[in-house]
Amino acid sequence: MNFAVYRDLLRIRSVRTLLIVGMIARFPHSAAGVLLTLHVVQTLDRGYAEAGAVAAIVTIGIAAGAPWRGRRIDSAGLRRALLPSVIAEAVIWSIAPHLPYHWLLVAALVGGLFTLPAFSVIRQALGVLVDGDRRRTAFTLDAIATEVIFMAGPAVGVVLATQVSTVLGLTLVGLATACAGLFLMWFNPPTRSEQLPDDGTVPAVAPAGIGETAADLIGSRTSTSHSAASGPRRGPSLLRRGISRAFPWLTVPLVVVMVIAAGAGLVLSGSEVGIVATLELSGNEGQLGLVFVAWCAASVVGGLLYGALHRPVPPSLLLIGMGLLTLPMAFAESTLSLALLSIPAGLLCAPVLSAASEKVADLVAEDRRGEAMGWYGSALTSGVALGAPLAGVLIDTTGPWGGFITVAVVSALIGAAGFAARGLGRQPVADPERAAREV
Repeated sequence: MNFAVYRDLLRIRSVRTLLIVGMIARFPHSAAGVLLTLHVVQTLDRGYAEAGAVAAIVTIGIAAGAPWRGRRIDSAGLRRALLPSVIAEAVIWSIAPHLPYHWLLVAALVGGLFTLPAFSVIRQALGVLVDGDRRRTAFTLDAIATEVIFMAGPAVGVVLATQVSTVLGLTLVGLATACAGLFLMWFNPPTRSEQLPDDGTVPAVAPAGIGETAADLIGSRTSTSHSAASGPRRGPSLLRRGISRAFPWLTVPLVVVMVIAAGAGLVLSGSEVGIVATLELSGNEGQLGLVFVAWCAASVVGGLLYGALHRPVPPSLLLIGMGLLTLPMAFAESTLSLALLSIPAGLLCAPVLSAASEKVADLVAEDRRGEAMGWYGSALTSGVALGAPLAGVLIDTTGPWGGFITVAVVSALIGAAGFAARGLGRQPVADPERAAREV
């Protein structure tokens, strides 16, 4: 390990500023989840199931909107792509708190579609500003910053909801997110290498192929020469040609990393529901913050350790580890034991997310990286949306322990399937060059 890489990376002014801008841009929405839940339950006097439905609608909107917002960044530039989000965030979340429940569902869907794509923008810009092993460190720092935000944001949301009002709180979230979007537009981080200043301070990133980088993703170490000598390939099917025309950047390794991202989102959201259910069942829901602080703090420590490594670890292996280390949380009997048992799994949270982001940046050329990062965000969000109800069904049937075991086993199996796919390490979903010739 070499912790000096953090010092060297933070000496780059553009990287340092981008990480700070990312924290500012993400903070308002880190408080939105708890505010929206408490608004439905307390202000609208509805149940938790209906609050969960609103959260699910927002999640669906985010998952559907992220890819086309990323494509817009690739085609029109950052500032023009962010302007609709800035307007929508200010307008929708100023109106939504005053709506009845059924209209709130509609507003939540539209708000999700136009959510400020801060996550994908920051990751895309980091992929341009930093290359090589430093990219791993940069993504790890961003993951750590996100963990810090999500330790503080929900607490701020609870204070606004209980001490002021959920209506004002959601309005402030919308206005603050709009301001963060304006700040991001003003800073205008580079999303292409040609946007970098020609001062030699930050190296440009060459578009990566799927050779060794893809092999690292799923554990394969076969050589490029072996692939070339394996004989002629059969022509792609009609389906593959269609996919290549719509998504020329899509490859099998990239599909694998998207599935791994979904698995990470699944185990994280499922574990969160399990933690809440465990403490509520024991009557210690007021101590929820203690468990989340331990869980997130472990993620920060794990991220710092991973970012200092000399070599990357396949995200599939990290997901297997996080899934298996989540299993002991099922046997927690008190707040203290749950907090302690959350630490091992938490240690791998930031590493698996930063490792997956690094692979997306390595596998996709810059001119398509915004769209790819959008799909990556959608995969992660989809996993989050699936993990909570999956855990909830098992919790209602068997108890909190069933939720933990289910999401742990499912995520570990997803990681194992990704690692087993190493034989597909260099097979593209379609042959972009051939498809381009046939268009």
